[in-house]
Amino acid sequence: MTIRVLLADDQALLRSAFRVLVDSEPDMEVVGEASDGAEAVRLARETRADVVLMDIRMPGTDGLAATRLISADPGLAHVRVVMLTTFEVDEYVVQSLRAGASGFLGKGSEPDELLNAIRVAAAGDALLSPVATKGLIAKFLAQGDDDRDPVRAERLEALTVREREVLVQVGGGHSNDEIAERLEVSPLTVKTHVNRAMSKLGARDRAQLVVIAYESGLVRPRVE
Repeated sequence: MTIRVLLADDQALLRSAFRVLVDSEPDMEVVGEASDGAEAVRLARETRADVVLMDIRMPGTDGLAATRLISADPGLAHVRVVMLTTFEVDEYVVQSLRAGASGFLGKGSEPDELLNAIRVAAAGDALLSPVATKGLIAKFLAQGDDDRDPVRAERLEALTVREREVLVQVGGGHSNDEIAERLEVSPLTVKTHVNRAMSKLGARDRAQLVVIAYESGLVRPRVE
């Protein structure tokens, strides 16, 4: 199955570089290019893109606003957004995840990292780029430590004990295989619990589960 990729960046030269890289892979193709967020939303609908590589800062409708529009559109529920940022230590990182992005990637990432991010995003398992550790996310979420979301905290009551345990592990940045080993269950069982937690909490993917885990207070940021 070919992964349909939409490029959204106001720099034409950068879009061209991304296009060459993506189109060189046998399992993916670029189906459109957008120079601003509004065009990205329109093309996401028209091209039936699977993954949008979205620059955060663009003129007019920026990447954050465009991601919110895509996430709020039931007709685009299958679309995964990977935010592109010049600096991964960026105040917009967590806002991106809250807006519905599947993760984020620095523009200085290696080509293989970008291609891998597209594949894992298309699979619905995107989290963070290799450089953006769970500690970085915890640092940003800690800035809002006094403003936990009581609604999300209440929704955690719908989870079973095992689902909460799995959510804690997801919030720690662990993969299904790692969680399976820690909890002494099969990876398939972990995947089932993750999917059920996503359904109950209204999360699009694992990235949003991480945000929910922190915002609800289930997982507390550790001070390094």
